[in-house]
Amino acid sequence: MGAGSSSFLESEGGSGSSPSRPSLDDVPESCVSSIFMYLDPPEICRLAKLNKTFHGASLADFVWETKLPSNYKFLVEKVLGQSPESLSKKEIYARLCRPNCFDNGNKQVWLDKSSGKICVAVSYKALRITGIDDRRYWNHISSEESRFNTIAYLQQIWWFEVGGELEFEFPAGTYSLLFRLQLGKTSKKLGRRTCNVDRVHGWDIKPVRFQLSTSNGQQASSECYLHQQGNWGHYHAGDFVVDSTNTAPLKLRFSMMQIDCTHTKGGVCLDSVLICPSEFRES
Repeated sequence: MGAGSSSFLESEGGSGSSPSRPSLDDVPESCVSSIFMYLDPPEICRLAKLNKTFHGASLADFVWETKLPSNYKFLVEKVLGQSPESLSKKEIYARLCRPNCFDNGNKQVWLDKSSGKICVAVSYKALRITGIDDRRYWNHISSEESRFNTIAYLQQIWWFEVGGELEFEFPAGTYSLLFRLQLGKTSKKLGRRTCNVDRVHGWDIKPVRFQLSTSNGQQASSECYLHQQGNWGHYHAGDFVVDSTNTAPLKLRFSMMQIDCTHTKGGVCLDSVLICPSEFRES
């Protein structure tokens, strides 16, 4: 009986071994790609390291097209200077996640790596600034703290006014426009960051007025006192909404001013203007 049972097991299961279990390598690549469509880009990149099947699935164009913003063709042509058909969708996503300069290097656009949402920065060099070419008022300073590597430092002025424009094709969503400013002049001593605030004055007497308008009739304004000494702050000018039915480029006009000439104001650094999805404002 025992010998017979042993022979039966050997003939059926090969010396009693159990049948091999399915592994991740057995999952069809098309199925993995379909699952990837519902994951965030960082999760896709992590799973692509598991095996060849997952890696192949992570390269599928239809996966990355769902992660790209609706205006990606505009971005590839305007910012990357290439035809969208000449690049894979994954390569387009990867390249757009890096800061990409346009308009003579005075503007940058990039995608948030996790969400694929668009952010745009405009250097102070692309803005209209009262007295910017007069060394009595403004200095241009090299800075590692700016994505454009240069900031403008205001020593003192009576009439403070900064304005700018941007025409850009934004995907649908709600966006915030913010000015990046710092009270005080930063330097390094013995490798440590220091900020001289001795020349900061005038910003606590009257508030600065921020304004924003769009080519489709939206308007916003706000007022606040500049208060963040020694650290960069993002001062909110206003929000605007891009409708999913509007595919044409939107023109923004924005400004900040403190034009009460009863007192001077100075000691502020101006870096850039940031346009980002409104949910990113706090971060």
